[in-house]
Amino acid sequence: MEENKTVGEDEREQEIWSWGAGTEGQLGTGRLQDEHTPQLLHSFSSFAPISSLSCGGAHVIALTPDGRVLTWGRGTSGQLGHGEMVNSLQPKPVKAVEGLVISHASAGWNHSGFVSDTGLLFTCGDGSFGQLGHGDYKSQCTPIKVSCFSSKHVEQIACGMRHSLVLLRDPLGDQVYGFGSGKRGQLGISNDKVKSASLPRITLGLTEVNIKSINANGDHSAALSAGGHLYTWGRGFRGASDLYFPHCFPSDLSFKQVVLGWNHALVQTSEHKVFMIGGYHHGVLGDPQKTALMKHTSAESKEGIMQRIPNLEENEVLHIAAGAEHSALVTGNGSVMTWGWGEHGQLGLGDTVDQTDPQVVSLGHNLTEERAISRVYCGSGFSFVLRTYDGHSQIR
Repeated sequence: MEENKTVGEDEREQEIWSWGAGTEGQLGTGRLQDEHTPQLLHSFSSFAPISSLSCGGAHVIALTPDGRVLTWGRGTSGQLGHGEMVNSLQPKPVKAVEGLVISHASAGWNHSGFVSDTGLLFTCGDGSFGQLGHGDYKSQCTPIKVSCFSSKHVEQIACGMRHSLVLLRDPLGDQVYGFGSGKRGQLGISNDKVKSASLPRITLGLTEVNIKSINANGDHSAALSAGGHLYTWGRGFRGASDLYFPHCFPSDLSFKQVVLGWNHALVQTSEHKVFMIGGYHHGVLGDPQKTALMKHTSAESKEGIMQRIPNLEENEVLHIAAGAEHSALVTGNGSVMTWGWGEHGQLGLGDTVDQTDPQVVSLGHNLTEERAISRVYCGSGFSFVLRTYDGHSQIR
C-alpha cells in the first residue's frame, strides 16, 4: 500500500482515472467490462477527496484524509469488508471500522488489511491460507482485529497473493511479521519450507535493521530500510532459487521505493531513477540480447540482475507501481507511463498489445502547466491514477 498524501479540501481539484480489467467492478465505473483507455470517475463525488489507494486482485481500497475507508470490486471472499460476500460496482464505506482513523491499508489478491492511527490491525477476506492472522483458516466478510498485535503498534500491512506482512513501530526490535502461505519462503520465518502460518511469526534477519516500508505481491516479499537498502525474500526472480528469509540485495544504490509484481520488482532510487529486477513474461521487459544472456547465468547470479528501465534517461521518476505483469510510473513533468502485459487494456493505451518500453498514457488533456500531482496504482490487471491540482508544489 502506498503512503498517504493529503489533498485539498475541494473535490473538484482532484481527478480519479481507471482502466484495464473491469469485469468484477474494480474500475469503479459502474460497468462490468474492461476499459482500454482511461476513464474519468464520477463515483467519488460524495466521498472526495481521496488520499490514497491500494489495488488488489480485483478490488480496491481508498482512504480519505480523515481516515475513512471505501472499497469496491470483487467481494466474493469478503475482502470488501461490507459484511457480505458479493461484488460492489461502486465505492462503499467499510462501516465496521467507522469511528476509527484508518491510516494505512493494503489490498491483496482476495484479502484486505486496515491499520488504525492507534496501531490496531484489522483483516478480512480470504483466510484459507491463514493470511488474515487470526489463528485459523476461515474467511471473514467484516474486518476483524488481529489480536496478536493488540499490545503492539502496527505501522503497515502488505497483502500479497496468499500471505501478509506486518511492520511494527519498533526500529530496534521485532519489526516484521509474516503469516499465510509460506511455501515459496515469502513469510521469511524459517530456513526450511513452511506450508502456512495462521498466526503472525517474526520474519528472520531484520531485527537489527530499521525497516521503513514493506511490500508483498504474488509470492514475493520485500522491505526497504531507512538507510536505503532493499531486502527481498520469497519466490526467486527469473528462475532463481526461492529465498526463505530476507536477503539484502547487492547494490551500491540507495532505494526509496519498491513495488512488486508476480514476476518482477521495480525499484526507485533516491536519485529518482527506476530499475527492474526479474521480469520477462508478457513483455514486462524486453531485450532479446539480455534475455539470451540469462540462459548462461547461474541461479545465484540471476538474483542480482537489475536493469535500468529504457527510454527514461532524461526523466526524473516520482512514483512507481506494479501490477501482476505490468508496470507504471509518473515522471517529473506529470506524465503517466505504462508498459508490460496489455491483454485487458491495463496499459491504458487504447489496445490490448503488450509493450516492452514505457509508453505515455493520455489522460485527455495536458496538465503540466496546472502543476498536477499524480500518483499511479496498479492492481493485478488494472490501473488507477489519482491526480490532484496544486498551483504551488509537486511530490518529490
